[in-house]
Amino acid sequence: MSQDYIVRATAASQQLRIFAAASRNLVEQARKIHNTSPVATAALGRLLTAGCMMGSMMKGERDVLTLQIQCGGPIGGLTVTADAKANVKGYVKQPVVILPPNDKGKLDVSGALGPGFLNVIRDIGMKEPYNGQTHLVSGEIAEDLTYYYATSEQIPSSVGLGVLLDKENHVKQAGGFIIQVMPYAEESVISSVERSLEHIHSVTDLMEQGMTPEDIIQFVTGDLEVRILERIPTQYACNCSRERVSKAVASIGEKELRKMIEDGETIEINCDFCGSHYYFTTDELKALLK
Repeated sequence: MSQDYIVRATAASQQLRIFAAASRNLVEQARKIHNTSPVATAALGRLLTAGCMMGSMMKGERDVLTLQIQCGGPIGGLTVTADAKANVKGYVKQPVVILPPNDKGKLDVSGALGPGFLNVIRDIGMKEPYNGQTHLVSGEIAEDLTYYYATSEQIPSSVGLGVLLDKENHVKQAGGFIIQVMPYAEESVISSVERSLEHIHSVTDLMEQGMTPEDIIQFVTGDLEVRILERIPTQYACNCSRERVSKAVASIGEKELRKMIEDGETIEINCDFCGSHYYFTTDELKALLK
C-alpha cells in the first residue's frame, strides 16, 4: 500500500494555492477502528481527507484544527481533528447508519447528515481558539467546505473530496483537493480553473484512472504553470494516552470524583477516536483527587 500524502502547490505565479491528497490508507484505518457502515465510511472519509489538508495549512507546530459537523440526520454528527503535521483522527456518532443509495445511485452522505452546521475551530495557541460556523448547504461535505471558505474566510475556493468502496465495502480510493484563489488573481486564471473543474465528475474517478495528487493538480490547473512546493506524509494517528485521560478525569471536578470513589467501581474510559480503553480503580481515582 502506497503511503498517503498531500501535495502543496501554487499555479499561475501564485495566483492559486492548491492542495491535493491521497488518503486511502487513513480512511480505511478509520473504517476498521470504528467499523463504519458504507455511508458513514464515505462521510467520515471525506471529512478526514479535508482535515488532513486543512491541518497541513497551519503554521505552528502545536496548532490543532477541529472540523465538527452537528446535524439532524441519522449519522448524528462527525468530529475530525488534525495537526500541522497532517496527523488526523475522527469519529461519527452513529457509525452503523444504513441508508438506500441516493437518486444518482451513490452513497447518500447528504441524507445521512441532513440539516446542520459545520464548525471549523483552529486552536493556534491564543487565549481563545478561532471558530467559524456555517450551515450545511448540501451535506455532501465538499460543497459545505467550499461555502465555509467563501463566507467565513472570504477565500473563493473549490473543494473536491471522494471515497470509493469496493464490493467488500473496504476503501478502494480516497482523496481530495482544495483550490484557493488569491485576491489578486486575474479573471482569465479563474475562468481557466472553472473550465477544468467542469470536467471533473468525481475525485475518485480521477484516482481510478491512476491519477496521483500531482496529476490531479495538473488536471485542475489545465495549461497554467504549476509549482509543486512540497509533499507531506499524512496518516491516521491518535495521541491519546493514560496521562491525558487522567487529566481529563481529574478535570471533572471534586464532587463528581468523590461520587465515583463512593461507587467503589473501577471506571472505564474509551477514546472516541481510536477505541483505546483506559481503566481507573478507586485507589487511582483517590490519587487523582489529591
